[in-house]
Amino acid sequence: MVTVIDKLYQQLKSSPNNIEAYVHDQVAWRVSAPVNNLLGTNELLTSYWQPLVSALPDIERKPFINVQSEYNGKEWIASTGYFVGTFSQPLWGIPANNKTLYLRFTELVELDENKIKQCFLIIDFLDAMNQVGVNPLRKSLGHSGLIMPPSTMDGLSREKTSKAEAEKSEQLILDMLAELGRFDGKSLSSMKLENFWHPDFMWYGPAGIGTTRGIEGFRRDHQGPFVFSFPDRDVDHKATLVSDGNYVATGGWPHMHGTHSVGDWLGLPPCNKQLSLRVMDIWRREGDLLKENWVAIDIIDICMQMGLDVFAMMKEQLGDNT
Repeated sequence: MVTVIDKLYQQLKSSPNNIEAYVHDQVAWRVSAPVNNLLGTNELLTSYWQPLVSALPDIERKPFINVQSEYNGKEWIASTGYFVGTFSQPLWGIPANNKTLYLRFTELVELDENKIKQCFLIIDFLDAMNQVGVNPLRKSLGHSGLIMPPSTMDGLSREKTSKAEAEKSEQLILDMLAELGRFDGKSLSSMKLENFWHPDFMWYGPAGIGTTRGIEGFRRDHQGPFVFSFPDRDVDHKATLVSDGNYVATGGWPHMHGTHSVGDWLGLPPCNKQLSLRVMDIWRREGDLLKENWVAIDIIDICMQMGLDVFAMMKEQLGDNT
């Protein structure tokens, strides 16, 4: 499936000043911190695309999942994958190493008359830092490294599915999210994930958390540290929901709220502030259970709300090498 967003990036590579066929003049382009909110094609080009292509002159956008559908009367596209290129110039202060950089992205795009009206884009800048040998935060509890595409390899090209299949996937996600809300505050087993997740479930998390396998791995490396650190967390279940067959994407800007009042999340002590979390998920259903989940969280933005500048921490760790 070739989407409008795919065509936009092809145009950006060949002729970036001629993108009017793919985006509205006043497109809202929202990127993870430190880029944040951009408005209009000029800011899209000067404050987003130019820094990206300057750092990676041979950049190639390589999505491995595209999901497109209507939600609340609007057409949406959800995608995830990597920007790949030779890291030859600094990227928003991250030092180049002249090696191949795999820059993970996840995005939600709203269309209006088949043009992009707004884009929500999370780039894993912390993972980019890790790839050049620096980590301002503690190491991921889960596995660090490249995120895998769907094990079925059908994220971009799928057989046409019925509306009923998409509705089945949506309902499974909504029921599972409701189950997560039944946490009793004491035991992770109070959330009956085994009713929704495959025993070999893969959770592909961002740098700082990492990839986990199975329910126990998820609870140990992400869910436990998170839910106990944010006891009052709240998920916006009305966020965007995009579905196609056995794929579903959810997300919002923000998508969650909570106070970091307990625990040692990401190796950071409680800040006792209510934080908003930019989160996007793409899920793959297999039969009656969820098998894979690609998760994007704007870790840099969360840390900034805590009063921590991860980019400044990176520079301090590098010392005179920047």
